[in-house]
Amino acid sequence: MGLQTTFHAPGGGADFLGLRKSRAGSTEIVYDDGLKQRLVWRVSDGAGDQVISDALQAAVGAPKVLACLYQELKKRAIHIERV
Repeated sequence: MGLQTTFHAPGGGADFLGLRKSRAGSTEIVYDDGLKQRLVWRVSDGAGDQVISDALQAAVGAPKVLACLYQELKKRAIHIERV
C-alpha cells in the first residue's frame, strides 16, 4: 500500500490537509479550510513521511482540525515553521 498524502475531512467537510515536497526538496504540510484560510508549513526536522501522514490522518477527522494537527505534530515531535 502506498503513502497517502492528501486528506479531506469526512462527511463532506471542506478541511484539507496535504503533504508535499517543495522544489528545494523539503517536506511541507498544507492546510486549506475551503473558504478563506490556506496555510503552509515546512517540516524543519527529518521526520519521516509516514509519521507525518499518520499525524495528518488523525487530525483531519477531528472537529477542530488545526488544533488537533498541532497536537498530533507535537505528540510525534515533528517541528514545523510557517512558510
